[in-house]
Amino acid sequence: MKKKIIMAVLCLSGMAAQAQQNLNWGQGPQVASPVVNANKTVTFNLIAPEAQKVQITGDFLPSKKIEYQGNSYETPGVADLVKDDKGIWSFTSSALKPELYTYNMIVDGVKIIDPLNVYNIRDINNLFSVLLIDGDARTDLYKVNKVAHGTVSKVWYESPTAGITRRLTVYTPAGYETSGKDYPVFYLLHGIGGDENAWSELGRAAQIMDNLIAQGKAEPMILVMTNGNISQEACPGETSEGFKEPTMMLPKTMEGSFETAFPDVVKFIEKTYRVKKDKAHRAIAGLSMGGFHSLFISINNPDLFDYVGLFSAAVDQQQNGNSDGHPEIYADRNAKIDNLFSKNPKLFWIGIGKTDFLIKNNNDLRAYLDSKKHKYTYLETDGGHIWRNWRIYLTEYTPLLFKK
Repeated sequence: MKKKIIMAVLCLSGMAAQAQQNLNWGQGPQVASPVVNANKTVTFNLIAPEAQKVQITGDFLPSKKIEYQGNSYETPGVADLVKDDKGIWSFTSSALKPELYTYNMIVDGVKIIDPLNVYNIRDINNLFSVLLIDGDARTDLYKVNKVAHGTVSKVWYESPTAGITRRLTVYTPAGYETSGKDYPVFYLLHGIGGDENAWSELGRAAQIMDNLIAQGKAEPMILVMTNGNISQEACPGETSEGFKEPTMMLPKTMEGSFETAFPDVVKFIEKTYRVKKDKAHRAIAGLSMGGFHSLFISINNPDLFDYVGLFSAAVDQQQNGNSDGHPEIYADRNAKIDNLFSKNPKLFWIGIGKTDFLIKNNNDLRAYLDSKKHKYTYLETDGGHIWRNWRIYLTEYTPLLFKK
């Protein structure tokens, strides 16, 4: 009996040691990263005594412009870290405005996430470390606050049009399970290379919805975050294809197949959830490619949505660059826009950054709307084609829904 007890103790000790294997038991320098200082500067540290050069790149640094295929893009700047006599590399930023920031370390030319920061996120096939500088009303929306919380579910549905089973991310507001009420629905679409996880992870959509609803600034609603890559079942690594490498270059993204299959999503939601099934209680919006999808879904189905939002959207029917698929979706864009406005939508909303490479296309669209006296709401922000702007647009667009 005594022998069995000793063996059990040894077994448990071994399990505990295994569970604690990643802790630093006083070995080597004790250092944290990132460290948000009292003056809102941030210090980044990396233990790499053998490295020859360490840099940091992130959206808190001054951006630089690059030219690619005739378009001008912004990319995050780069700064050097300095090594001390203990082999710790450090860099302290300037004072940062409240915002959610992403960054990477670059060690001898290899880009990595910050190994001292457990908070990181995937965007397409890139991993970024994340930090939040709080201190204003907008960034407070990105935080998990002590408010009533909704439920985020990963939901599978059949898409007969696409011919596959696909996945959605669905947010239901606090109290949905017990209220017995019917709710309006907001369909929120991601950009190229994204998936049904993009808005809930990169966009902080659930936190934004919880906080706006708790503050009385938004109506309680169901938020449906789709996967706009119609050839995919779901996000990479969570499909029957296994751990397939994420990529932007996916088939059937902007040639009409997703727009054609979108009614399958609406039918599933309205069959599965307690929702209000009329135009006045449906909204759609999307960023970049998702804005492209939102525009063409809404103008090809003018009785489906009373609220349409375009976030840094591709809005030119020629931007699909593909005559295959369903070209009829993109034909006669302006005539379809006129038809949509003839039915008096309650909100047509456009947001874009001043340096976004798509701003000319959006200005051309606005010029057409102005020429026809179609009423719309416009927001222009600093910066370019970045998640910082798309989170802002979500916080501005959502409070306008379902209140007219």
